Amino acid sequence: MKKLMISAAILLGSLSTFTAIASVQNSFEKVITIAGEFIEIKITDLPPAIAESLKKSHPDAVIIKAYVNESKQYKLEVTNGDKSETILTDATGTIVEK
Repeated sequence: MKKLMISAAILLGSLSTFTAIASVQNSFEKVITIAGEFIEIKITDLPPAIAESLKKSHPDAVIIKAYVNESKQYKLEVTNGDKSETILTDATGTIVEK
């Protein structure tokens, strides 16, 4: 009987330690999507020259995502009908060759 009481005390003691560790913490993280050296930006943050240049070179293209790097080059993920494409430009809208 003594062994049964000791076993029960050890079991209950270990359960209380386990539940004490499982505390809930509220944390908020700011997520930044990085594609290579490019950081995702809002499409509305693109310089107007890029949108104008894209309309001239790809009139039916729709910008899905936009990225920028430290040297102010922009990577645009666009769709043209059912075709997807990635375009690299500088801040003036000039298309940069890959």
